[in-house]
Amino acid sequence: MFKSGALFSGIGGFCLGFAEAEVNTIWAIERDPAAVLTYSNNIKNVSLIPKDVRDVHVSCDNLEPVDILHAGFPCQSFSVAGAKQGFADERGQLFYEIIRIVNEFKDRRPSVLVLENSPYIRHGDGGSWFLELTTAIRKAGYWFRDTNCAELDSYDLTPLPQRRNRLFMVAFSIQKFKNGRMEFPDKKWTGDKDLSKYVNFSGCQDDSYYLDAENRYYNMITQQAENRNCIYQLRKYLVRVKESGVCPTLTANMGLGGHNVPFIFDNRGLRKLTEYECLSLQGFPANFTFPEGVTKPKRYMQVGNSVAVPVVALLAQAIRDKLEKELF
Repeated sequence: MFKSGALFSGIGGFCLGFAEAEVNTIWAIERDPAAVLTYSNNIKNVSLIPKDVRDVHVSCDNLEPVDILHAGFPCQSFSVAGAKQGFADERGQLFYEIIRIVNEFKDRRPSVLVLENSPYIRHGDGGSWFLELTTAIRKAGYWFRDTNCAELDSYDLTPLPQRRNRLFMVAFSIQKFKNGRMEFPDKKWTGDKDLSKYVNFSGCQDDSYYLDAENRYYNMITQQAENRNCIYQLRKYLVRVKESGVCPTLTANMGLGGHNVPFIFDNRGLRKLTEYECLSLQGFPANFTFPEGVTKPKRYMQVGNSVAVPVVALLAQAIRDKLEKELF
């Protein structure tokens, strides 16, 4: 049984995906108290350490060596939609904490590093961000180059109807592999896409999800509503109409106001997606629940900050296959 560790674990999307490939996460690091509550409420038998990654040390925190270290490190400074400050941003510098912790394992470093971030990290500042990232990973003792990266979209690879294109980076220990070749999942999903399996168009929800007819956003969306089976998204106070049956990328700031909020029309009226519908669109299991101590805004943030679990499961299986065949 291969073991993994998680940095920036959030609510456990990576951990659930790797578990589907029978790779158990044995420890996880997460600093956000609300995310810790949600993780603890759903994922058991993991040593969850509620600390800022900058305060984590292998010896002091008794981190057991693992085969795989996965980390979806903060993407705000690397996103095309952000300020594009890259490693000059304090959040961008958190990448180096991954390298520091890896090096603290010394000769018991993880065999595989799995990182996730915005696709724009490859192109930002004329490619210098990716060059810096590549140099740091190689210095830590891993095979890594551009071909160790792939943009994986949940809509293309899984039954999920959400468009979510993310960059996944996989590095392999030079001491444990003869080469760093990675076969990313690329088999396109050819089955049906049924948004109604994830979004309840026919039911009714709590009052708090609905917009009143006098609300200005209600009028903006209603004017664009030609198809009542679509998701309508507010982005910077503009209405984006998605093609029927497709969910736009769910973001961390949805539900916090008039930006990136996904809306639908159901039998009762115009409402935003519930946090549980958003969980479903990310591929989380049906029994995954939010504890009462986590507010709705925090729930939306947690879902938007997470990963599409079925995509991670496909990636985890591909990594497991290489470990079984080539690890020495």
